[in-house]
Amino acid sequence: MLAIASFYEDPLTVFLTGMVLMILFFWYFASELETRKRNIGTGLTLGICGLCFLAATPLKERLKGGIDIVGGSSFSLRVQERENDSGEKMPVTPQQVDQAIIVIEKRLNSMGTSGAMIARQGDDGILVQMPGVEPEKADAIRATLEKVAKLELREVSPRNNEPGLAQQVMDGTKIEPGYRAYAHTSKDEDGNEFTIPILLQRRMALGGSDIANAYPSPQQADAVAITLNGDGTDKMIALTKDMRPGQDRIAIVLDGEVISAPTVQSVPLGKDFIIEGLHEPGEVQTLANSLMNPLENPLVVEEERTVSPTLGAAFVQQGVWSGIAGLSLTFLFVLLYYRFAGIIALCGLLVNGIVLFGVMAMFGFTFSLPSIAGMVLIIGMAVDANVLIYERLREEMENGKSLKNAISSAYEKAFSAIFDSNVTSLITAIILIAFGSSALKGFAITLSIGILASMFSAILVTRVLFRWGIDLKMLRNLSFLNLVKSANYDFLGKRRLCAAISLGLLLVALSAFGIRNERALGVDFTGGTMIEFQLGKDIVVPLADVENAVKSLNLTKEAYPQEQSSPATGILLTVRCDTSDAELITTTLRESIPALGETKAGSETDYVIDSSKDEVSSVVGGTFLIDSVIALVIGLLAILLYVTVRFEFAFAVGAFVAILHDVIISVGIVVLLGGELSYIHVGAILTIAGYSVNDTIVVFDRIRETLLIRSGSVKAIMNEAINATLSRTVLTSATTIMTVAILAVFGGAALRDFSVTILIGLIVGTYSSIFVATPIVLWWSSRKGGDIRTDVRATEIAAETAAANP
Repeated sequence: MLAIASFYEDPLTVFLTGMVLMILFFWYFASELETRKRNIGTGLTLGICGLCFLAATPLKERLKGGIDIVGGSSFSLRVQERENDSGEKMPVTPQQVDQAIIVIEKRLNSMGTSGAMIARQGDDGILVQMPGVEPEKADAIRATLEKVAKLELREVSPRNNEPGLAQQVMDGTKIEPGYRAYAHTSKDEDGNEFTIPILLQRRMALGGSDIANAYPSPQQADAVAITLNGDGTDKMIALTKDMRPGQDRIAIVLDGEVISAPTVQSVPLGKDFIIEGLHEPGEVQTLANSLMNPLENPLVVEEERTVSPTLGAAFVQQGVWSGIAGLSLTFLFVLLYYRFAGIIALCGLLVNGIVLFGVMAMFGFTFSLPSIAGMVLIIGMAVDANVLIYERLREEMENGKSLKNAISSAYEKAFSAIFDSNVTSLITAIILIAFGSSALKGFAITLSIGILASMFSAILVTRVLFRWGIDLKMLRNLSFLNLVKSANYDFLGKRRLCAAISLGLLLVALSAFGIRNERALGVDFTGGTMIEFQLGKDIVVPLADVENAVKSLNLTKEAYPQEQSSPATGILLTVRCDTSDAELITTTLRESIPALGETKAGSETDYVIDSSKDEVSSVVGGTFLIDSVIALVIGLLAILLYVTVRFEFAFAVGAFVAILHDVIISVGIVVLLGGELSYIHVGAILTIAGYSVNDTIVVFDRIRETLLIRSGSVKAIMNEAINATLSRTVLTSATTIMTVAILAVFGGAALRDFSVTILIGLIVGTYSSIFVATPIVLWWSSRKGGDIRTDVRATEIAAETAAANP
């Protein structure tokens, strides 16, 4: 292990290793001799696998777990605008966001919170993830992070005691040049609070940058002692040297509130003074910590998420077991269907997994629950690439080619379909990285790495293994199952019936939003809090009892309790509510339902059943909704542009309509089934879009290929292309649907929303690639007497010319 650690601690060694592998990669594709390609490919595969294996070993230490796996808390913070001395709002600058990140890190360190991840989000957002932090501690951290601790010393106006002047300035009926009115809360001799206006100099005399040290006062339990630095001391002397002892006053302002306004007793004042009157538990230490790390701009928490370790462990159990079950069935199917070639495919999938985990560990990407979903989906897409190659291989062998020539031809002919389908999926992943939340970024990063790894393993690794098998005389013949026989169905002849079916489904899907109304959108888009209790398999809490307890409360908005069960980990009880009601609901459920209120032995606050919460402000919820729509629109336009460049505009129209068809119907069915759309659905929808066009492009690729070499009716050629790719469509969809279905059933609530949406999208997408996309291409290309064969040839000639003259 020491050798591994030292290897990765030496940047030069890692850099040189990467350069060697890159040289091998380009050398492989530049070589024409089969033996040389085989040897280079072998070295490249072993080198990449070795590097990635070392990077991910030991996996538990090298791979960073997200809070949804190890438990913990996270905050999405927004840096607010600050006011200048004239009271005007100043735009947030990148430097102010950087300063806020530095302050957040220092404050977390001062509270003993280690291992926190802090990252920028957009122009003025900051994400803070704290693995292992309990919900109780998260509340204290939130209070500390939101405290600006902007300390200001301001001179009190000599005219402050003039009757009514300060109140008139406060009301805006009078202007006092150079001064503004603040509310000053104080206490009388009996301890009763009262608030009076006080006139303070607009320009502050001293600020937080003038503080050298802040610590709890040794003499007063309710005070923080302040020591000024050299500049601060000079400013304090300049401020007080001409003041009148016993008459003039200095106000101490903290975060815009006047803490005290003592009268100067002796002049000039020096570098030490105190802030007193702090009575709340822990307030003195918190203020001292904050003053040592002041913020230039206020921070507001827009989204908070806490996951208890128990719930995190349940999520891991659900995700891992459902992933293992789905992948095992996939592997078994590949072995049974493709036999010896299936073993080669599984070797490619193994390389895919090693590269995926190695790259994530190497670059420090967080492995979260959405990453597990992305990994399962990647395997389905990797299987798709192998199916494309093997179905082509079957055709070539049936045409009488030798095994060696058939393998070579199959890889060459399948390459364009594999490349185009994976690039479109990569486009959606990149858009998710650019516009998605932290959870979606985790999914998208895993998906992006997996797409590149699957292309490497399917195109290069398996090809190298086939070469070795043939050269060593180990591979003389291949035999496959053939459950989907070649046929000549008239799919396009049913296009009018299918158009009517699709229109009906679209109307039903769109009506779902009218039927469900506000329940169609979850807290990610509307704002609010989702409270979660992981009950497990043995504890039963009647949902009716939860509903009655919630209904007995006087709430700001209606709350919606719900149960979700998983065969792996039992029942998850959730309550969707307004954020202001969350604490009341949690307390009431603990008090009224014995199972939820049971505590561990020797503790009054450590409950047997942990609770977690996911909080989103209404402002950020609306922003999420807008960002999601933007991400979807950009994703669709990017796919439309790519298909236009690679094929022809008629094909782009067909792909675009098919994607819209799949997305609208999938979302509508999810809403009709009682689902509430959340941010994770955006990832699922974009994945559906990528997978839908993936499926469609395979058909389009065969149509384009046949149009270039065959004459005859365009409709007949399109029908022939659909029939030729039918086995691949059915096999790929079946294997992916199988793995995603298991994820939906056994993956638990955390993965169910994502998986169910993907599952619906896969079924609808398989239908649309056959019955929607191609008929739209036929209609669009012939509506004005156009000739799609001529257009395809022109596009192909243009692409060849561009390649020849880069």
